[in-house]
Formats: sequence, C-alpha cells, structure tokens
Amino acid sequence: MRKLTIFLSMFFLSIVFSSNTIAQQLHTPAQFELIGSGYSGKKIDLRELKGKTILISFYSAGCAVCARDLKLMREFYRDNNHKNFVLIGVNLDKTKPEFDLYTQIVSASIPKNQQFPLMWRGNAESIKGFGTLSTDPTHFLIHADGNLSLKREGTLKAEDWDNLWESLHL
Repeated sequence: MRKLTIFLSMFFLSIVFSSNTIAQQLHTPAQFELIGSGYSGKKIDLRELKGKTILISFYSAGCAVCARDLKLMREFYRDNNHKNFVLIGVNLDKTKPEFDLYTQIVSASIPKNQQFPLMWRGNAESIKGFGTLSTDPTHFLIHADGNLSLKREGTLKAEDWDNLWESLHL
C-alpha cells in the first residue's frame, strides 16, 4: 500500500510540474523565425510583424480538417485583419505543383478579402522554432507582445477562437 501511495504521489507531482512547464512555455517570448515568399511573390518575414497578433497555420492542401479550419480562418481574417491581426498559412505539401494547384483554386474561388498570405515550405528561407510538425493542421498564436499563447495540433477548438478574439481586444 505504501508503494502505491508513493507512486501516486510521484505521478501527480509529475503532472503538476509538467503542466507548469507547459504554462511557462506558452508565456515566454516566442523565438520563431519564418522568412520566405508567399504565393503572390510578396515577402513574408515575422520580424516585420512585431506588435501584431499573428496566427500561423501549417496545413496540407488535401487535409479535410485543414480545409475546415482554413474556411473558418478566412472568415475570421476577413472580419479582423484591420485589428492588428495577421494570418499566415504555411503549406506542408511535398511538391510545389500541389501547392500551386491549391493556390490557383484559392485565387479563383475565395473572395479577395478572405485571402491571406500563403507560403509553401519549400519557398521558405527559414522556418525555426516551431518544433516537429507531426499533425495537420498545427496552429501557433503569437500575441502582439511576442508571447506564444497557443500551439494547437489538429483542429482549432472553441476556446482557441475565444483566445484569439481576446488577444485582439487587449
């Protein structure tokens, strides 16, 4: 019985300390680097976006979950891009022709006011600090103060949208 008590105590302590580590990671200044060219040829550089709330989403064109999130993100972008908010999509497809086909579809079917910068990972000069991206999509929300407030692997949840909305009204 004593061994079980010690084991459970250690288990709960490890949960508490790992939760604190995660919380600390989300509230330390973000050290991300993203530099490259968008599909329109315009340069994308996070260093030039200091002071803005930035949502960066890594996605693949054929991913159904990504398509759902991208639709919601386009609507959010349309309604909030004038509020010091930037949205960047980084395509993880393996070949540039896949990305080019996707951007042609976006250009032809999505209203201009919902089109945000998209970049193919192969056009990036530098992508650093985002860690291993093992889930489509993976989203990062960086507040205007430079702190990372969200890393979501998979679809954005209701509380993520609340977090994003609140970050624009601080």
